[in-house]
Amino acid sequence: MAVAVADAAVPVIRTQGLSKIYSAGTEAEVAALRGVDLIINRGEFVAIMGPSGSGKSTLMNLIGCLDTPSDGQYFCDGVDVSTLDKEELATLRRDKIGFVFQGFHLLTRMDATDNVAMPLGYARIPSAERRQLARAALASVGLAERAGHRPNELSGGQQQRVAIARALVNNPPILLADEPTGALDSKTGEEILALFKRLRDDGHTVILITHDAHVAAHADRTFVMRDGELHAQTDAEAAA
Repeated sequence: MAVAVADAAVPVIRTQGLSKIYSAGTEAEVAALRGVDLIINRGEFVAIMGPSGSGKSTLMNLIGCLDTPSDGQYFCDGVDVSTLDKEELATLRRDKIGFVFQGFHLLTRMDATDNVAMPLGYARIPSAERRQLARAALASVGLAERAGHRPNELSGGQQQRVAIARALVNNPPILLADEPTGALDSKTGEEILALFKRLRDDGHTVILITHDAHVAAHADRTFVMRDGELHAQTDAEAAA
């Protein structure tokens, strides 16, 4: 699916001094994110790697506009997120970011087409057009022939492809994937990572959150979270 033309000179993700503190001012205060500076350009495939508790999930939630920072700035596709009200933030999240999770989050009573079409309902797109766009999204991930199948009739890899098609159906510039291969066997996981590379080649920006160095190695660039701080991966770390 083609991505809408945008200013390639504007980073699709830019953070400046991004911080997140939980229970600020109390004995239970936790600095989950510490002054993160990050630039991701349009059409990149970037991995953010780190163990549980390192801050990568907090950073994902901020990039995905699911949470707000305690300090710093975040520009999503050139938009200063802090200037948006609740409704504008929901619109930006819908139009700019497609989410893919480890759990596929498909509705079992719906077939693949209806699952993929769901986000279009919030955009008030007519039903017939929603189904047409959903079928096109399924075709883009190689599942045109499975459009009428329900999740229990699909393999794990096929269910994740349906979830990716759902993330793409609004044609967002950003695809944010949180441990997307975690529930898959290694062969199927490789197929999903190959799909992400193809989506990058088609112009999407793919941001992959993972704890697995082998998964992160598929990305163009890798960052490592340590104690809430973001570091570019060194050549030695990549070779390890």
